[in-house]
Amino acid sequence: MPSSIEYIEKLRKSGLRPTKQRIKICEVLFNTDKTFHFTISDLAKMIEINTNQKISLATVYNTIHAFEKKDYLKEIAINSSQTYFDTNTSNHHHFFDEKEKELIDLENDEVDPIKIKKTIPGKKIKSIEVLVKVDTDN
Repeated sequence: MPSSIEYIEKLRKSGLRPTKQRIKICEVLFNTDKTFHFTISDLAKMIEINTNQKISLATVYNTIHAFEKKDYLKEIAINSSQTYFDTNTSNHHHFFDEKEKELIDLENDEVDPIKIKKTIPGKKIKSIEVLVKVDTDN
């Protein structure tokens, strides 16, 4: 499990001062064996439940976006108004359950290779990540 020293280093590398609140955010994000998906408001609630501390939404928002810029987290836009973050920063695919509002990992070996026929001059493909939206089968 990561330590406070590692959290302080992540915060400093992200251009953030390592305050007590930001270290608590790190504990909730990185002190787990399993990766997970979250919205910023979900994370704020998790922090409050796990630490009995309320941290301002602005602090959570700024910390998450600084971590995303440093590739400590991955941002997954569902639509123009709905964004999730993933503690698993590897290239992988997702299901999004529209009814449950839940993001579910879909491993690369669970998707056949994708062939992109179009190219953009002067650009190369960095990664391909599929988002499959699902709903209840009625």
